[in-house]
Amino acid sequence: MKQISILGCGWLGLPLAKSLLQNGYMVSGSTTSVEKISALKNAGITPFLIRLSDVTIEGEMDSFLKNSEILIIDIPPKLRSDSSENFVGKIQNLMPFIENSSVKKVLFVSSTSVYSEENTTITVETFPNPDTESGKQLLEAEQLLQSNKNFQTTVIRFGGLIGENRHPIQFLAGRTNIENPEGPINLIHQMDCIGIIETILQQDSKGNETFNAVAPYHPTRKEYYTQKALELNLPFPQFNESKPSIGKLISSDKVERVLGYYFSKNKL
Repeated sequence: MKQISILGCGWLGLPLAKSLLQNGYMVSGSTTSVEKISALKNAGITPFLIRLSDVTIEGEMDSFLKNSEILIIDIPPKLRSDSSENFVGKIQNLMPFIENSSVKKVLFVSSTSVYSEENTTITVETFPNPDTESGKQLLEAEQLLQSNKNFQTTVIRFGGLIGENRHPIQFLAGRTNIENPEGPINLIHQMDCIGIIETILQQDSKGNETFNAVAPYHPTRKEYYTQKALELNLPFPQFNESKPSIGKLISSDKVERVLGYYFSKNKL
């Protein structure tokens, strides 16, 4: 029975941990919230209270990683509201603990924000050129992990995450002057995020890999969010059509071709 450590049992990490338990894995999971410790324990996850910064690590990191062959890093960079956050520093602080542990493989949850916004189709062969602070630090963190010779790192660049109680229309409903109405959506459902991670674990490939992961469904932002507002009986978002739209289209071709994965949530 393989043991996995999941750093960050949040919106994606917790249901992922529960799914892995059902598939026969032993799971250690971390949270920054004292209140969530009992929830993790009740789910069958071995819980750890760990707070990671660019200066210190609070918590029993050595025990959290003990006996695990695989570490899944799923912690948000938190750079939208506070650009002073040093996410790269957090990963640098984490590295010696991974090096001195039993971990042989790291799965790093990244984002398609490592690619700049431009009117083109993006594949994993596209050179990343992030235009946001979050994208820049995520890309640097990817490179740090994949350049380390003590373990292999698979990077998964997810698009916009949606699922139960999480959908961008809840934020966009009724808003005005929204840009890029003709830009394509690049979203992925929580169920497919979990499915892709589990497929990577099952295949146990050697060496570093990078995958883009979004549903192969790319209507325009205006078309998609207007329809979602209609379905959910929410106020329609109003788009600014006075300026040309800019928007990348993310291809998940490698997920389907290399992993043989088929998205369960094609229509979002």
